[in-house]
Amino acid sequence: MSSALESMHPLIYPAEPLVTTAGVSLWWLLLAVCPLLLLVFWLWHKRPQLPPSTLIAEPANQLAAALQQLEQLPKPAAGEQAGPWLQQLNLLLKRFCAVRYPEVATHRLGGREWLAFLDSRCPAAGLTRWMVLVQGSYLPDCRLSDTAVEDLHHAVTVWMRAHV
Repeated sequence: MSSALESMHPLIYPAEPLVTTAGVSLWWLLLAVCPLLLLVFWLWHKRPQLPPSTLIAEPANQLAAALQQLEQLPKPAAGEQAGPWLQQLNLLLKRFCAVRYPEVATHRLGGREWLAFLDSRCPAAGLTRWMVLVQGSYLPDCRLSDTAVEDLHHAVTVWMRAHV
């Protein structure tokens, strides 16, 4: 009988289920991470907020900065290339609209759609008749008279002042 016992293979016990082992370690991990998540949420909730007076004064500051940039743009004289000035003027309007109307994708508008958008926000400026504003920077030789430059500059100023 002893020879029969010696010829037997050793007993193989089933391993512990992986679910139980992984489940226990997962619970420990979750227990360690929960306080960390609560701390992050509490710190995010207690972050400093902007005072309301800053938020109220912001549009007036934006208008003042935009009007100052408009006045600093060098206007082309009669007979000079107006394309760069028109491009800078259009870019200034796009930046102003991106800040003033963040819900509208004004950066995607171009041509008549862009002028129609500007005119819909302030019809008194009459920017729809200034197609040269959007096409002038693409023309190889775009020259404007002094009165046209002054009229366009005045129309843009009226449009900006209407947005405070």
